[in-house]
Amino acid sequence: MPYRQLYALLSAGLLLFACRPESTTTGTDWPLYSSDAAGSKYSELDQINVGNVDQLQPAWIYRTDDQGGRTNSTIECNPIIVDGIMYLTTPSLKVIALEAATGTERWRFDPFAGKRASGVNRGVTYWSNDNEKRIYFVASANLYAIDAETGTLVTDFGRDGIVDLHEGLGRDVRTTWVTAATPGIIYNDLLILGSTLGEGPAAAAPGHIRAYDLQTGAMRWIFHTIPYPEEFGYDTWSEDSWQHIGGANAWGGFTLDQERGMVFCGTGSAAYDHWGGNRLGENLFANCILALDAATGERIWHYQVVHHDIWDYDIPCPPNLVQVEKDGRLIDAVAQPTKMGHLFVLDRQTGEPIFPVEEVPVPVSDIPGEVSWPTQPFPPVGLRYTEQRFTHDNVTRRTPEATAFVRARLDSMDTGDIFLPPSERGAVTLPQFNGGTDWGGAAYDPHQRELYVNASNEAEWISMVRAEPPAEITRHQLGRNLYGSICSACHGFGDPKTPDSPSLQQIARDRSKAEIHQVLLNGKGSMPKFAALSEDERAALVAFLKDEGHEEKLATADLELSFAQEIPYTATGHREFKDPDGFPVNAPPWGTLSAIDLDAGQVRWQIPLGTYPELEAQGLPPTGTFNMGGPVITAGGLIFIGAAMDERFRAIDRETGEVLWQYQMDAGGYATPATYAVDGKQYVVIAAGGGGKPGTKAGNAYYCFALP
Repeated sequence: MPYRQLYALLSAGLLLFACRPESTTTGTDWPLYSSDAAGSKYSELDQINVGNVDQLQPAWIYRTDDQGGRTNSTIECNPIIVDGIMYLTTPSLKVIALEAATGTERWRFDPFAGKRASGVNRGVTYWSNDNEKRIYFVASANLYAIDAETGTLVTDFGRDGIVDLHEGLGRDVRTTWVTAATPGIIYNDLLILGSTLGEGPAAAAPGHIRAYDLQTGAMRWIFHTIPYPEEFGYDTWSEDSWQHIGGANAWGGFTLDQERGMVFCGTGSAAYDHWGGNRLGENLFANCILALDAATGERIWHYQVVHHDIWDYDIPCPPNLVQVEKDGRLIDAVAQPTKMGHLFVLDRQTGEPIFPVEEVPVPVSDIPGEVSWPTQPFPPVGLRYTEQRFTHDNVTRRTPEATAFVRARLDSMDTGDIFLPPSERGAVTLPQFNGGTDWGGAAYDPHQRELYVNASNEAEWISMVRAEPPAEITRHQLGRNLYGSICSACHGFGDPKTPDSPSLQQIARDRSKAEIHQVLLNGKGSMPKFAALSEDERAALVAFLKDEGHEEKLATADLELSFAQEIPYTATGHREFKDPDGFPVNAPPWGTLSAIDLDAGQVRWQIPLGTYPELEAQGLPPTGTFNMGGPVITAGGLIFIGAAMDERFRAIDRETGEVLWQYQMDAGGYATPATYAVDGKQYVVIAAGGGGKPGTKAGNAYYCFALP
């Protein structure tokens, strides 16, 4: 062999050794949420591949049988598989262990001891040593340690197996909603955990990130996402924000570079989402990509993707740990999908952008008291993978009647580019506040250095209203005002809502006043508790829900009004904006799946993800749909994804974006799949819980597929 060729091969080998791909799931298990600590959602399994995936068929279907006839439920769980055992969660937040090859149940754990419950949970965390195996899981405000072999509590963890997440946040938050929908991640002997919090104008807990001792449950460190005095970032808030502002929480989970001892996450917006006059400034570390020392919680670097968020543009998922070849060298990096459809690619060690990011002027808010930030960061055009603008020019052309209807509605609203601020007139935003990309995140192929990310591409509208009550008000009107401030964002205001957030007026008809009071005090399922409301406020809200109190006049000065005294403007909710037939108002695609070449910094292909069967029957090509859940990528050249509202599970060619196989489930797969092998046979599994934000019918099944 000529010397030059030998030298080149040796150099390439050394380069590959020094910059090897991030650790991925190379065995038969799917042991972590998103497959591995890097969040790749990648598997080296290739028994199922582009050449035979058309033969894929159900191996087993497991039904959780705990939906109880409810329509307001969903399953967002990415199950984990360890040593042939699958661990999953259910619509009523039970944990179940199955034989992964057959779907046979081994045990189940019910944190609510038979009481009716619901909510959102995306999975569990597994840990073992020479002596024991544990599952860590959160339901309501409790972190549980469960024996992975028996499904019973590990009583020497916390208090009899439980840690209360209200504790250790530096202020009294017992009247607020604190939970964690996404599993934590393990570094050495620590469980690092984020939180899911209230985001409305009511009091909210701070989203500080915490690490717990795996054995005892003791809190070992805390990172203040809303900085305390003398901490870095304190001067990016109003002076007393650290004492009363909530949010800035890492609700989407974590990724981990074990060798560097660095843990990464994205954080959400500060509360209240849509008015920030009481939190003036950029608001670090809200809406930030964070790199922390996993052992101590100390900040290594941060990168803020939205300054002073008033749109609810949370970072919904952790960044993928990736590599990028640039100028002849491989760079360890992180790639962060966002609700805005912006992909930020940063140097993993320093947090510096690998592709240039520009601060672009955006319209400023005209809401009194609000001081919105005048610029926002934009990555290069090649790393923007959704629509970024909505005007008369890109309204639906589905029918002439639909086009005319939408254009007439737009005449009274603000339209334009992304980051249009909420207004009293009403502002249309595209992408909407659910994304873009939501919690499902992206999958990464470490051999191709390519990212695969699904996104929703539908417009919605929001308007702001004054929250201050007049000197005299009826009990019904006070309740209506409260409903508009704290309930309508999820439950609507007389308009039909999704099964995930049904009309509270309809629910109230079937419940007593005492039952409604209890739900307000204690919360229920994914609905937070509103224990901070005064008795006067709860009575008024109940009166509105029961359609009473129209004639009962109250003097505002005589009432105890604890709620939102410092929030003068609130949003009327994230309002769906549909044409007369219920389809999105903007031109399709309404949902997409994109392959992004990270070396080039460009979208290589993009396809519509999902279809409306009624439009399909008319001969229309796939339009894409609103989607919720994430993709999986395998060495077999396949992307597996549910997510779309047509309730189909798809296998897609990684190279071309062609749909090679699809299966019609009985409910939507609004979750991230997992793939694994038992006794040499590869399986692919996805939760079909339906419901949720897409609003289709609810289900309670896990579908598992394999080759014949």
